[in-house]
Amino acid sequence: MERSRTSGRRNYRHWLAASMREYLPTDAFCCLADWFGLRWVGQLVAYVAILMSWDEGVTLGQRFAHARQAVRGMFPSRRAVGRTYQGLIAVLVSAAGWLLLAVVEAHLRRAVQRIAGPFWRREGLLAFAVDGSRIECPRTKANEAAFGRAGKKGCGPQMWLTTLWHMGTGLPWAWKQGPSDASERGHLRELLGLLPACAVVVGDAGFVGYELLRDILASGRSFLVRVGGNVSLLRELGWAERQGPETVYLWPQNRRGCEPLVLRLIQLVRDGKAVYLLTNLSVESLSARQAGILYRMRWGVEVFYRSLKQTLEHRTMRSAAPRQARVELAWSMVGLQLMGLFSVAEMIDRGVDPLRWSVAATRDLVRSAMAGADKRRVGWAGWRTRLAGCLKDGYARTAGKKSRDWPDRKHERPPGPPKIRNASAQEVLQAQELRTRLHAA
Repeated sequence: MERSRTSGRRNYRHWLAASMREYLPTDAFCCLADWFGLRWVGQLVAYVAILMSWDEGVTLGQRFAHARQAVRGMFPSRRAVGRTYQGLIAVLVSAAGWLLLAVVEAHLRRAVQRIAGPFWRREGLLAFAVDGSRIECPRTKANEAAFGRAGKKGCGPQMWLTTLWHMGTGLPWAWKQGPSDASERGHLRELLGLLPACAVVVGDAGFVGYELLRDILASGRSFLVRVGGNVSLLRELGWAERQGPETVYLWPQNRRGCEPLVLRLIQLVRDGKAVYLLTNLSVESLSARQAGILYRMRWGVEVFYRSLKQTLEHRTMRSAAPRQARVELAWSMVGLQLMGLFSVAEMIDRGVDPLRWSVAATRDLVRSAMAGADKRRVGWAGWRTRLAGCLKDGYARTAGKKSRDWPDRKHERPPGPPKIRNASAQEVLQAQELRTRLHAA
C-alpha cells in the first residue's frame, strides 16, 4: 500500500486523489506525457475531465473552475494545470486526447474485472446487458448537422449511446456513441470484441435479427434476447442433431443460402404475461429459472441510464460543437464508471452485493471531497468505510411504485409472441440440400 495511504489522518480531498490514483493508469500517463504541452500533462488532463463529469456546475466553465481548484488542492506541488476550459478542450479533442481516453477506458475495464471477485458471474454466467439511449445536445446548427434529430417532434439534436453493462458488478463495461439515428445493433457488433470470451449478451427485443445473432455466435459469445411478433421461427426443420421441445430455427427467407441458427425458445410468465426469450445456450448451461433471473436483472442497464442522466445531470450535454459534445459524453461515462469502482470495490471487499450501490450517495461524498467542504480528518480505512456505506435504502416498499401518467411518457406495447410454425416439407428438403452443399465444399 502506498505511503500516502498509511501516513495518518488526512482530509477527504486527499483520499479522493488516492482513490483516483488507485484505478487510473499512472504508468500510462507517464508514457503519454510527450504528447501534451507544458501546461497540460496526461494525468492532470484526465483528472480535470473526470472531476468535471462529477461537478454540479451549470456551465462547462463553472465545472472546469471547480475541477481545476480541486486538482490544485489534490496536487499542491504540481504547477502544470491549464488556466482555461478552452485549453483543456483543445487537448481533449486532439489525437492525444482521444488516445488518453482509450487508454483510460481499457484500464478501467481491467479494473472492473479485478475487483469483481465472486460477482464476476451471475447465475454461473458472465452476463452483460446491452441497451441504447439518446442524449440531448444544445440546439446549434453544428450539432443538428452532425447528430440529427430522431426523437419526438420538436426535439433538438441528440446523440445515441449504446452501453454494455456488467450484470455482476452493476458497472458499465464499454460503450459506443453515434448520431441520433445510429443503429444499436451496429454498435453492439463493434463492441463485441471488447467483451471477454464466453460472455453472454442479454438484450431486449431490439437486439434480434439473423445477422446480429450470427455475428455474436461467430465471435464466441452467447446471447439471451427477448423476441416478439417481428420474428419468425421454425420447428421440426431437422437441421440439429439433437432436438428438444424448446428447439427452434431462425432461418429467414433472404438467408436461405446460409445455415439456419439452431436456438432455444424459452417461454416465461411475468406479471401474468408471457415473455419469450431466445438463446443459443443449452438447458444444462442455462435453465429457464436462470434465464428469468438474468432477464429481470437486465433492467439494471435502464437504471444506469437514469443515473447518468438524472443523478449526475448528464441528460443534456453542454457543448455547442459536435467534437466537444462527443468528448464530454465520453468522459461523463468514464467518470460514472470510476465513481462506481470506488464504492463497488469496497462493498465487494465486505461481502455486500454491488447491485446495492447508490450512485447518489457516492456522488454526494465525491462532490464534498472535491469542494473541500468536509474538514474532518480521517484515515484511509475511514474513507474506504464511507465509500462502502454508499448503499441504496433497504426499506421494504409497502405499495407499488407508480408515478403520474405524464403526457410525454412513452407507452410502448410489450412485444407479442413470435411467429412460430413447423417447417414445410419443401423447407426440410431445402435444408438437407444446403447441408449437402456445405459438406461438399
